[in-house]
Amino acid sequence: MRKSKTLARIRKNETVRMCCLGHFMPFFVSHAAHVGFDCIWLDLEHRNFSDREVQTLLVHSHLHDIDIMVRPATTEKTRLYRYLEDGAAGLMIPHVNTVEKAKSLVDAVKYPPIGDRGLDGAGLDADYYLGNVDEFVKHANQETFLVVQIETLQALENVNEIAALPGLDGLFVGPGDLNLRLKLNDVGVTLESAYERVAAASKQHGKAWGCPVGTPEILKKRQQQGGQLLNHGGDFGAIMEMLKNSIAAFNSSERGTP
Repeated sequence: MRKSKTLARIRKNETVRMCCLGHFMPFFVSHAAHVGFDCIWLDLEHRNFSDREVQTLLVHSHLHDIDIMVRPATTEKTRLYRYLEDGAAGLMIPHVNTVEKAKSLVDAVKYPPIGDRGLDGAGLDADYYLGNVDEFVKHANQETFLVVQIETLQALENVNEIAALPGLDGLFVGPGDLNLRLKLNDVGVTLESAYERVAAASKQHGKAWGCPVGTPEILKKRQQQGGQLLNHGGDFGAIMEMLKNSIAAFNSSERGTP
């Protein structure tokens, strides 16, 4: 049974080197692992994948020994833990605003005595064969992770209580949604102060936290604040940058043509 690289780095107080994937590109999994990433954030919230496509990507993650953290489009209990059965190293759930919602997620994805996940044992997470049940359950609880997103004012107000929840492994700020709501509500809270609040709650309760980071400078800043779950790079941005560089080369060549 595979061990999580994300959790290994969190436990060593190191940065999790994460990138994002939003399209069905199995080769991306191999390339990300080859260059040294620990985890791929697979976005099913805003992108459309079939179940078979997700399963294929998860198999590739085991083949190339890299975590995939699935952000699902549902919070249905059985569908959540089926991603883990299919080989996901972790789940990141968007728009978790209350500790009650967070508790329901722990219940869905952790085995007893932490939660109430259903036991199968015929999936990739059990190497397609359930041998020692006690050993498998212990391994699954220790080597799969649950991250919830802090994306609303309500979630920010409840962040300390959410961070204190047993069975929760990390918090992830969604800056797009959170900043949109901060701008629409005059509550005297800035996005930067929200990061500080999440960082403080995470530190107090011994949880990892993170966010997307767009530049090396922001990456460094979030690391200094204690952020470990940091996403930098992905398929969409890489393709856009490649296309910009390629068309610039064409334009430069044309200007230089006699």
